[in-house]
Amino acid sequence: MSVVGGVRRLTAPDIRARKGGAPVVGLTAYHAPGARLADEHCDFLLVGDSLGMVLYGYDTTVPVTLDMMIAHGAAVVRASRHALVVVDLPFGSYEEGPQAAFRAASRIMKETGCGAVKLEGGCHMAATVGYLVERGIPVMGHVGLTPQSINNFGSFRPRGRDDMESEAIAADGEAVVSAGAFALVVEAVPVRVAAALTRAMPVPTIGIGASVVCDGQILVTEDMLGLMPRVPKFVRRYAEVGAIASDAIARYARDVRNRAFPGVENTYAEPGIEEPETDIPDDEPNAAAK
Repeated sequence: MSVVGGVRRLTAPDIRARKGGAPVVGLTAYHAPGARLADEHCDFLLVGDSLGMVLYGYDTTVPVTLDMMIAHGAAVVRASRHALVVVDLPFGSYEEGPQAAFRAASRIMKETGCGAVKLEGGCHMAATVGYLVERGIPVMGHVGLTPQSINNFGSFRPRGRDDMESEAIAADGEAVVSAGAFALVVEAVPVRVAAALTRAMPVPTIGIGASVVCDGQILVTEDMLGLMPRVPKFVRRYAEVGAIASDAIARYARDVRNRAFPGVENTYAEPGIEEPETDIPDDEPNAAAK
């Protein structure tokens, strides 16, 4: 059990125990501000390798490195208290075999303080999942559309639309969960495929583009907040934060150009002259830039 600031942080067994209970709520988090906003509302925060596309501007998740995942994972752990933090194993850090996966996963666990890792793949990853779990590393699985395999798929299209693909996804889910995964992300599959997996799996299925039939849901936070220019069909935009931020930046730029900012309330007076009241501590002159 992890207790941070008097708050008990959820663990992988807590998430596993939610099978058939209240839906599991997950969002991605890549940095401290995002983690602080989402922590109290979510059961788990995923430091996804999608950060390569969202934060770094890559076209795929393939270029993301282990060091990148560790840096962002550590920031999310430091800024959260309640949610289980799960960190993705990036492409190239685990596919070589169980020993390579353990080296990467153990670095992530030790250097971030997270509670679990996630890896993509099914039957061919079952031995790796079992190897990690047996050595004390909780693993969240991921089947269906697996973005690290984009170069094999050719596009981010949904998976499981024909019988062959849907049967393969079912076998993948069974293999990963039988090997010890405590939960299973199911991405971009038809409702019938998600429903079959959810019925068959003894652990929670976490849908992303897999319908309400799953035991929980996850979205990329920047997608649902309206910060990304294009989003998948399965995303519901709960706010248009991008438009709000753009307007705020435009107003700031206008004030600077018109010399309306900074105002007297944003400056420091000469010695002996009383300063206007501000919310910035006197001993922290750079607080406004933080």
